[in-house]
Amino acid sequence: MSHLFSPLTLREVTFAHRAWMSPMMQFAAVSEGESEGSPSDWHLQHLGSRAVAGAALVMVEATAVDPIGRSSVHDLGLWNDRQAEAFRRITDFVAAQGSVPGIQLVHAGRKGSTGRPWAEPGESWATVGASAVPFGRLPSPAELSVDEIGLIVEAFAAAAQRAAAAGFRVLELHGAHGYLIHQFLSPHSNTRTDEYGGSLTNRLRFALDVVTAVRRSWPDELPLFFRVSATDWLGGDTEDERPGWTVDDTVDLATRLKARGVDLMDVSSGGSAPDARIPVGPGYQVPFAARVRKEAEIPTAAVGMITDADQAEDIVAGEQADAVFLARELLRNPTWIRQAADHLGATLNHPPQYSRAFS
Repeated sequence: MSHLFSPLTLREVTFAHRAWMSPMMQFAAVSEGESEGSPSDWHLQHLGSRAVAGAALVMVEATAVDPIGRSSVHDLGLWNDRQAEAFRRITDFVAAQGSVPGIQLVHAGRKGSTGRPWAEPGESWATVGASAVPFGRLPSPAELSVDEIGLIVEAFAAAAQRAAAAGFRVLELHGAHGYLIHQFLSPHSNTRTDEYGGSLTNRLRFALDVVTAVRRSWPDELPLFFRVSATDWLGGDTEDERPGWTVDDTVDLATRLKARGVDLMDVSSGGSAPDARIPVGPGYQVPFAARVRKEAEIPTAAVGMITDADQAEDIVAGEQADAVFLARELLRNPTWIRQAADHLGATLNHPPQYSRAFS
C-alpha cells in the first residue's frame, strides 16, 4: 500500500491522501470596483481542475488580510464579506470533487506593491514592515507602531473568520518567503528595539500573536497550518556573516506554535534576502521538514522541487514529512497526482464524466 496515497486526519478533517496542491500566486483577482480582491473565473478553473485531477487538498494562493498587504492590485483579498461570498463557488466545487478546500492568509509587508512579475508595477502604495529596512531595491517600508501591529493581528483574525464562512476547511498562515510575519521573525529584516524586536522571544511575538488570535476565530474542529521559511540561508546556517533566521529558530517556533494550536508546519525556505545563496536541487528543503517533524514533534509538509512519484513516496514512507505540497509540477502537469497514483498502485476516484477513460 502506498504511503503517499494513504489518508491523513488532522483535527476533524480527513485528507484522502498526502499529495496536495501548494498555494501559488496567480495575479488574476478582480482588480477594480466593489469586487476588488475577489476570485475570478481563472481561479475557479485553476483550483477546480486540480481538484478534478485528484489533489486531496487544494490550497488557494496567498490572500491578503489588508489592502496594503498585497503584492499587487491583482492579488486576492479577504478583508471584506463580499470577497468571502465570491469564494463560495470555489469551495463548493472543490469539496464536491472529494478534495479539501484550503486558503493561505498573508500580509506582504515590505514586499507589498511590487506588481505582477511579468508586467510593469502599475498602481503602487507605501508599504509597512517590521522595521524600516528595504528588501533589495524596493522602497523602504514604514516601521509599524505597536498599535498598528495590533490592527494587523485583528485583520488576520477577521479574515480567518471569513474563510470559515466561505467554506474553507484548512487555513494556512504565511510566515515564510520574506512576507510580514517572516519580517518580524528574521534579524535580517527586524531591527526593532521594543517588545517585537531584538531577542528571539521578542521576534517571535508577532507570529504568536497572530496564531493566538486566528486560532480563537477559526473553528476548533478545523486544522491550522503555518508556512515557514526554515532558514534565510544566512547567518548560522551558512558561511554568510549577515544575521538570519535559522533552522534552530524554526524548531523553537514550531514547538511554540504547536502549543498554541497549529496542526502542521509547511516547511519552505528563503525569501528574506534577495541575494542569499540557495543550493536549489531536487527535494532540497525536505531535510528541514524532517528535522522540524522530529524535534518539534509536529506534523510537517515538504515542498520544493518534488517532481517524481517515487521521490514523494519515499518522503512520506521515510517519515521525513507527513505530506508533500506540489507547486510548479502541477502547473506543468495538472494530472501529475493521478499519474503518480497509477505508478504507485493506488486507486483514486474519477469524476463520472471522465469514467470512460479509465474503464
